[in-house]
Amino acid sequence: MSSPDDTSPPKPGVEDIVSPSQAIIEAVADREGVDPTEIEPPAYDPLYTVINPEALDSLFRDVTHGTSGQTHPVPHATPHADTPAQTDPDSVGRVELEYEGYAVTVYSDGRIELDDVSGSDESVSVGKE
Repeated sequence: MSSPDDTSPPKPGVEDIVSPSQAIIEAVADREGVDPTEIEPPAYDPLYTVINPEALDSLFRDVTHGTSGQTHPVPHATPHADTPAQTDPDSVGRVELEYEGYAVTVYSDGRIELDDVSGSDESVSVGKE
């Protein structure tokens, strides 16, 4: 952590890192048309009612690629519903859960997918392009 006297520039991309649990909240907020700070009781159930956010974040904190042992943090979720996923979903780890009427899939490459469980065919994918 930087001290208040530290004037060195932040590491590239650090400000763009969002935990998977926060990415779920942001994706649901975007779909609902509200600010992420509004995804709270009483209007919305806490995320911890369906999954332990700390365990989810820990599971996807660093993703190891290849045999080099390099780790890459989960990137900030950005909508790209019109762009197909670049990674075969079956080739990466994932966690599926249901939250606030959405089937949520969190992929180890940083993507979050929301599908409306009410029967609508609408699907939104956020994360890596």
